[in-house]
Amino acid sequence: MKKAKVYTRTGDKGSTGLVSGNRISKADSRIDLYGELDELNSRVGVGVSYLALDVEFKNVVDFLHHIQSAIFDLGSNLACEVENRAKYNLPQISDEYITDIEHEIDRMDGDLDPLKSFILPGGTHAAAAFHVCRTGARSVERKLIHYYETTGEELPKNSAIFLNRLSDYFFILSRYINKHKGVAEIEWKPRN
Repeated sequence: MKKAKVYTRTGDKGSTGLVSGNRISKADSRIDLYGELDELNSRVGVGVSYLALDVEFKNVVDFLHHIQSAIFDLGSNLACEVENRAKYNLPQISDEYITDIEHEIDRMDGDLDPLKSFILPGGTHAAAAFHVCRTGARSVERKLIHYYETTGEELPKNSAIFLNRLSDYFFILSRYINKHKGVAEIEWKPRN
């Protein structure tokens, strides 16, 4: 089989293809939305790279790979018109998957001291990277809700819940990493 070229030249004039083959402008809000998901997935990859060689975080890394796949799944749904999603049998984010994320949040949070004040993003490189993922997940969530409110298009199953849980997961993960690396959290101190 001949290897396909990375470049196709089909988008050189500012359009791109959806899963169905229909072409739309690269400036369309749908493209912006799943482009933001791609950016979030890349940010998660950066965070994973900080943990990948650390045996202590092997289970976390494995779970993050599942999250990356789910982000990709959501992007594939957004890259397809609602009426064509079933036709292409695109993977959905199940209720069980949401529960899995909640269990991971609870597991890590059970190992943390309760917060007594707001904390500043930072600490280890990995923790800081996942704080960036947290804010990225919130950004995508806002765009997803805006897309729904402006187009009225049915959202992929559990998409808003998934993004909402992801930001919580990344927040707890950042705290969990800092604790296990012995790095103190920096508390917010309002300036007077």
